[in-house]
Amino acid sequence: MSAALPAAAGEHHADVAGGWLRPAVFGTMDGLVTNIALIAGVGGGGAAAGSIVLAGTAGLAAGAISMALGEYTSVRAQNEQIAAEIAKERRELDSHPEAEARELAGLLVGRGIPADLAEQVATALRDRPEAALRMHVQEELGVDPDDRPSPWVAAGSSFGCFSVGALVPLLPFLLGFGQLWFALAVGGAGLFVAGVLVARFTGRRWWRGGLRLLSLGALAAAATYLVGWLVGAGVGLF
Repeated sequence: MSAALPAAAGEHHADVAGGWLRPAVFGTMDGLVTNIALIAGVGGGGAAAGSIVLAGTAGLAAGAISMALGEYTSVRAQNEQIAAEIAKERRELDSHPEAEARELAGLLVGRGIPADLAEQVATALRDRPEAALRMHVQEELGVDPDDRPSPWVAAGSSFGCFSVGALVPLLPFLLGFGQLWFALAVGGAGLFVAGVLVARFTGRRWWRGGLRLLSLGALAAAATYLVGWLVGAGVGLF
């Protein structure tokens, strides 16, 4: 029995609240899919390699900046909303401690805790305002007031990972390989690898994660290639 304890004690949960994983995953996937689709569309229109590199580089810069600003704004707005709700809960605890204790007891009972034990916990927390506030926020808002994601971490993760993802399909052109199909193949390989890495975090089968992201990227590339070809061929769109 004791031999199994070290293995169990060595198991740790992933950091799901640090604010970096979601923007990193979305940034990498968006960078790959966006630039693969952009390169496919421009290449499908018959553009030369230099024009494809220009379009891809502009897409990388614009997308990375947009993703970073979007993540920073959304995470900061979320944190400000949580802070406002915490302040509201603090005022309610200061003004109506008895009512808030009854409310907390009811919440605990709703989670399956016996009524007498729930009342004891709520009564004990009533005399510990900060502990009571933390418990109320966790039960009512579903967040830990001391563990909120950083908007700067989210923005940096998104910017860096989008840039890396968007660079992958550009690399063949930057290294002197001017064939569109080769760039798309490299981008597809990047999509598969990104899907495999995501599967490691989520516990899904690695090959399913890779194929899913590869399939989505292929659909996006096919659609934009068709649009580029139609515009390039001038088939009655204008």
